[in-house]
Amino acid sequence: MLKAAHKTGLVFFPAFDWAIDPTHPEREERLLYTQDQVTEEGIFDIEGILELKPDLINNQDIQRVHFCLPDEESITTESHLISAGGAVAIAQAVMEKRVKRGFALVRPPGHHAMRISHGGRGFCHINMEAIMVEYIRRHYDVKRVAIIDTDCHHGDGTNDIYWHDPDTLFISIHQDGRTLYPGSGFTGELGGPNALGSNLNIPLPPGTATQGYLYVLENTILPAIEAFKPDIIVNSAGQDNHYTDPLTNMKFCAQGYADLTRLLKPDIAVLEGGYAIEGALPYVNLGIIMALAGLDYSRVVEPNYNPEKLQQAPHVTEKIEKTVEIINAHWNNRHHLRESAGSPGDIQERHREIYYDTDNILERQQEKIRICRECGGTFQIESTAMPGSRVLAVHIPQYACHSCREKGYEMYDAAPKKKYDKVILQDKPQDRYVIKS
Repeated sequence: MLKAAHKTGLVFFPAFDWAIDPTHPEREERLLYTQDQVTEEGIFDIEGILELKPDLINNQDIQRVHFCLPDEESITTESHLISAGGAVAIAQAVMEKRVKRGFALVRPPGHHAMRISHGGRGFCHINMEAIMVEYIRRHYDVKRVAIIDTDCHHGDGTNDIYWHDPDTLFISIHQDGRTLYPGSGFTGELGGPNALGSNLNIPLPPGTATQGYLYVLENTILPAIEAFKPDIIVNSAGQDNHYTDPLTNMKFCAQGYADLTRLLKPDIAVLEGGYAIEGALPYVNLGIIMALAGLDYSRVVEPNYNPEKLQQAPHVTEKIEKTVEIINAHWNNRHHLRESAGSPGDIQERHREIYYDTDNILERQQEKIRICRECGGTFQIESTAMPGSRVLAVHIPQYACHSCREKGYEMYDAAPKKKYDKVILQDKPQDRYVIKS
């Protein structure tokens, strides 16, 4: 009888009642085929592999991460709450040592949902991994977290949420934004002034195969994780890099995903994208599960797998090697980058426009952050959505120093209520979310 080398927990939540439309790629069949495959292969008969049940998160869990507008109920459904709850259930099992590793196979996805959320972007409304990470930080002794996003699309939502957080190493490896939604995630996007280098974005050219992904993993991602020394590693395990995916242009395969998982050794994996629902996802998910559990996955092969057709072109290899050189230089220079970003107490501004493709909303943001050498820095965001509301959102980071905490309340108190539909304070050290009345 097979026995898992690493006790592994799985949560399945296909979200039968949530789809953008019945024929949309993001629909319940994405997981139903995987569930069938896992059952047919007898995965739950293997000693040490456990199926766990998701629970619902609540508004407080969302408010540790997001400013939802006009409110949480307006942009979420019960399926969103259970999907995030599935990730939290896995995290609880890992943190309480009931399992060594876990995989939340849940939908809807979440990695395009930013700190401010006016609606749906890239099929995402709230960010499942970030909600899970902040739940862990609130309830367990965890500070330093590495989030490795291997979805083919840039994880711009998670990138935004942890842009100013030096205690989170966020790495997104994705198809070049010049060729794929959301059009971001370039090598110069390194994080805010107090966290420069903690955000590493690694764009890969179309046609990248397993060879290229593993090259980046071994030469950039694993060395960065080793130097960062996280308390926990999270994998945003998107599977739309697959060679049959209808939305992307890569050459990754199930064996490649399993190899990546074996080398990365994530404590928790959370499903993101992946839209070849019959020919790819059941095999990719099976490979990931077996790699997490420390089982032999050498026979996990797609029906139409042909390695000769998945060779990586020389010019693609050359481009990847140059990108790795650039990223490594940024990472090795991160401390100098932060020191030269500004003087402590200075205010730095950032202006952005964000488009919500699912809900056809255009948002304009004006952000002001306090430069700080002791923490991630307090910041405020003035957000105007069309159509939608105008708000001022103030964030005090989890490990805020005394000066940044005072600055946060100063920003909140000074904001004129008449100017905005809402003025909101997100006080992470106190786990408070306050709306000015």
